[in-house]
Amino acid sequence: MAVSFSLGPEQEALKAGARGFATEYLADLAAAVRAEPDPLTRALLARPVFEKAVGNGFLKGLIPAAVGGAAGSGVDAAIFIEEWATQSPDFTISFAGPLIALMPVYEAGTPEQVRRFVAPFLADSGAPLAAMAFSEPAGSANFDAAPPATGITTTAERDGDHYVVNGTKAWASHLSGWDGDGPDLMTIVCRAPGGISLLVAEREHLAGHLEVEEHYDLPGLRGCLTSRVRLHDVRVPVANLLGEEGRGAELTRHAFLPSGASIGIFAVAAMRGAFDVAYRFARDETRGGSGPILRHQAVSDVLADAKARMEAVRLLSWRALDAVMSGHPSALELGLHAKVLGSETAVEVINKLVGVVGVTAYDQGFPLVEYLQEALAYPVIEGSNTGVRRRQLQELFLSPGYDPLAASGMG
Repeated sequence: MAVSFSLGPEQEALKAGARGFATEYLADLAAAVRAEPDPLTRALLARPVFEKAVGNGFLKGLIPAAVGGAAGSGVDAAIFIEEWATQSPDFTISFAGPLIALMPVYEAGTPEQVRRFVAPFLADSGAPLAAMAFSEPAGSANFDAAPPATGITTTAERDGDHYVVNGTKAWASHLSGWDGDGPDLMTIVCRAPGGISLLVAEREHLAGHLEVEEHYDLPGLRGCLTSRVRLHDVRVPVANLLGEEGRGAELTRHAFLPSGASIGIFAVAAMRGAFDVAYRFARDETRGGSGPILRHQAVSDVLADAKARMEAVRLLSWRALDAVMSGHPSALELGLHAKVLGSETAVEVINKLVGVVGVTAYDQGFPLVEYLQEALAYPVIEGSNTGVRRRQLQELFLSPGYDPLAASGMG
């Protein structure tokens, strides 16, 4: 079978559709978000655009075809994410909540659970939200650590045919929902009597039992509705347990595999936007010299290095997302490389592009430093590189029979 890196007609159409929507709606939304100082108000600016995206079928495109959605290949996902994230990564992250929150449902849910939990996200209208309630304010890198470590502190106590959930969650987009009563679906990582477990709370369970303690004011990804919420006496039916008690750690790690791999594409989008700004500046600006600064070898070298690294991360991320979406045995390793290498490369590349522009780039009114602020988030979100992702790579390298050539297909 031949290997081709050319996009087919359907992928070209996907790219055009995603780019058209991003140009028409996301560019203006991003500008409005930049102008709004209040974190809650600017996050709520996304709702009308969210509804338009749902009406255009983009939300169904995040749901596997096997359960009624229209998701394509990993490369399709990468194309879609890059086009949207180049204009508004915060909107893209917020919109993609079901990618994480529903992953454990697909893996461990019963047919009835899958049907019920997925149904809100097959809608043709509205603005349904999903959140993976994993992170906690004190940190979650050691969420599954054995005593005497603390690990996950959110508890689920059995009370008849319900669990009663108490704890504080943070950082996941839309934990608060649009109105403070929670999203349509919240997958909660908690400590049940049988160990770390996953419960799916629906909006009816959360309303009146969720307190918003803070909406974070982020330096980048400013349009994300990112909050700290306290869950108090949330009663979730036992029927909403995914798998069995004690399986939550495994399901949680798997849930963050596609989102981690996708960070490579978010990194590409940030580099793409920053490169465009820096390249145009270098091509057109003289800075008082006899010609455009692009004529200087030092400037051209930075741009050439940036472009090459951006292209390399894009191809790695395509490969990683393809492996994740198809269930390839090397999905874990490739996804981790896309997350770690992609996110750290973006920070390095954009920082050097700032040097090409010079002090002008330090002006908030100049469209470059914003890409750096976004890129700074990528090494620490979706499982921080230092606390989570590099540790996963270490465990992989220590596993019996690890083959360094397997992920490349050259083993």
